[in-house]
Amino acid sequence: MSEEFYRMKRLPPYVIAETNAMRAAARQAGEDVIDLGMGNPDLPPPPHVIDKLCEVARKPDAHGYSASRGIPGLRRAQANYYGRRFGVELDPETEVIVTMGSKEGLASLATAITEPGDVVLAPNPSYPIHTFGFIIAGAAIRSVPTTPDERYFESLERAMAYTVPRPKVLVMNYPSNPTAETVDLAFYERVVAFAKANDLWIISDLAYSELYYDGKPTVSILQVPGAKDVAIEFTSLSKTYSMAGWRIGFAVGNPKLIAAMARVKSYLDYGAYTPIQAAAVAALNGPQDIVDQNRALYHRRRDVLVDSFARAGWEIPKPAASMFAWAPLPPALAHLGSLEFSKQLLTHAKVAVAAGVGYGENGEGFVRIALVENEQRIRQAARNIRAYLKSMGVNVPPGREVPDV
Repeated sequence: MSEEFYRMKRLPPYVIAETNAMRAAARQAGEDVIDLGMGNPDLPPPPHVIDKLCEVARKPDAHGYSASRGIPGLRRAQANYYGRRFGVELDPETEVIVTMGSKEGLASLATAITEPGDVVLAPNPSYPIHTFGFIIAGAAIRSVPTTPDERYFESLERAMAYTVPRPKVLVMNYPSNPTAETVDLAFYERVVAFAKANDLWIISDLAYSELYYDGKPTVSILQVPGAKDVAIEFTSLSKTYSMAGWRIGFAVGNPKLIAAMARVKSYLDYGAYTPIQAAAVAALNGPQDIVDQNRALYHRRRDVLVDSFARAGWEIPKPAASMFAWAPLPPALAHLGSLEFSKQLLTHAKVAVAAGVGYGENGEGFVRIALVENEQRIRQAARNIRAYLKSMGVNVPPGREVPDV
């Protein structure tokens, strides 16, 4: 009875949880921690969405089991979103399914389509569910890069030529969590052609579809003609409408994959709470000014982060999308590694970030910084970091103090 369970042996300790525990302990001790670690939106959902939740929740018949595929009105609302945003036509009955956030959806799909021993191509670094959802289901992972350049396609070619058994699934996530990298439609066109030539399913995670900056909207892989033959795509209301805790997301695309998900989910859940689904309909069909407002707010936070951290002595590349910055460690402290550096920032600067190694071995040397505090708090984080860097003997730019406002 002392032997560890099979799947537990395939799951390493969740590295991100280590710094989360340190942050919680610091806060419990009364310390003022500026939390830039977890991608947990600090903004409220739109008022009309909350009003709809309350309205439906007051109905006596709204509290029974729902449908695991999602209520018809919500599936239609998601299909309409894809039509107006991407020009993609979807059948709400066969090409749309509601998930309890994209994380649950990815795990359910992995359970539905994976056989023990299957090989899955997944980015490294990546959000953990992109790999461990399939590992839990019994697959083996072969890593591909996140950077969408020629090396990416060379990696795909090698994987198909030298992996036994041949890979079955390719997981993609753009804008990327954690790296914030983006792609254009030409990239997706090339990937779809590769998948068709190599009998490969594509899983695209488009959770940050509306958090794009500098006037460059994100694209969907389903905009590629014929993409639905091989691809399924996940989106979420978590970041777009600040509804992370509501756990509402979607998978759309290939009908065979959608049907497989629906069958597995019918055994695993009864669907999201009906009032939440009704409120999600209100979010998708209602006024969309909140989406533009949130995008503009995250854009300002991004600019404040990059500027104030540079003043503090830490140069960070400007992300083109998502709610994250993917920051290389300050060169003078790179020897610490991402986990130790994150611990020291928390201990000495009272700033929480996510260690890059928690997203895969290729995340070592980086930390992920979430834009989930207001601009004043971001500037305060920069001042704290500046003091920490100076205490570590790092050369900090003179005469470039971080302003209060």
